[in-house]
Amino acid sequence: MLKRWQFWIGVLLSIAFSYYALMHLQLEKVWGALSKFQLLWLIPAVTVYFAAVFLRTYRWHYLLRHMQSVPVSQLFPVVTIGYMGNNVYPFRAGEVIRAYVLKRKTKVSGSASLATIVVERIFDGLTMLTFVFAIIPFVPAAARFRSTLAVTSVLFFGALAAFFLIVSSPQRTERIYAWFVSQLVPARFRDQVRGILDKFLVGLQVLRRGRDLLLVFGISILLWLTEAGKYWFVMQGFHQAGVAIDVPFHALVFTTALVNLATSIPLPTIGYIGPFEVVGKETIMLFGVGQEIALGFMLVLHAALWFPITLLGFYYMARESISWNELSTVQLEHDQRLIKEKP
Repeated sequence: MLKRWQFWIGVLLSIAFSYYALMHLQLEKVWGALSKFQLLWLIPAVTVYFAAVFLRTYRWHYLLRHMQSVPVSQLFPVVTIGYMGNNVYPFRAGEVIRAYVLKRKTKVSGSASLATIVVERIFDGLTMLTFVFAIIPFVPAAARFRSTLAVTSVLFFGALAAFFLIVSSPQRTERIYAWFVSQLVPARFRDQVRGILDKFLVGLQVLRRGRDLLLVFGISILLWLTEAGKYWFVMQGFHQAGVAIDVPFHALVFTTALVNLATSIPLPTIGYIGPFEVVGKETIMLFGVGQEIALGFMLVLHAALWFPITLLGFYYMARESISWNELSTVQLEHDQRLIKEKP
């Protein structure tokens, strides 16, 4: 990975974002806030985070049900490896890695499981937007978010509408992509491409059942509220030590939503380092938190989000006898597809 230019672009981008986060700050005040943090509060924070990971796993189990009923206990290591991949590789390659690992363990095709992961991401985005629109009337200086939220809403709602249109008439969809494949893909690759698209369409069939969609949306709301609980526990680690950070829970939900909307973009940054801190700091400052304390809060939060799930992902990766060469090959193919798709 160290030999790939995508990795070093990600490093440079993370450095640029981190520099922006540190601009005009008094670093001794940042360190002062960090040094006061009470580490014991990480125990409930990490516990709550893994509860959210369990809910993510159950949601994926439910999305996969129409293809194969994979037990949650079997899916949890796969989800963990995927989140480790997102933390280690650029461009959110952990999503593709998760589909690859599931294919190794079950009969679910990589393309079909990747379709369910795309559905997950769409529902995550819609959940974040629901939180933002519900809370924004109570946020100072909310006007600055209007244009960004408008664009984001169009993207997520547009993607959901497009998928609904696709699954509403599978036969029509098959005819359309069959025509494009016959016109644009060399003859020797047509059967392979058709097969991938057929399996992807199978993965989207969960969108045809209204009750399933309501359940998936309900789980999404619950898991993201649970993750906001981690923000609350980390905040207590500062507040109980006398650091001036004590915002209402809805402010933490709002911060959770904006941070995760920002990090859902497949940037080449490594482990979201930089964008996570910039967006989180700027958001929590809207609620009266000083900029040095806000950055200290986001640094501890990011570390608590990154290290436990990444280390557990390494463990499961070794237990499943998955080599770095395998994951690096999957990640490289994912990066090349993203680069080719850019205008």
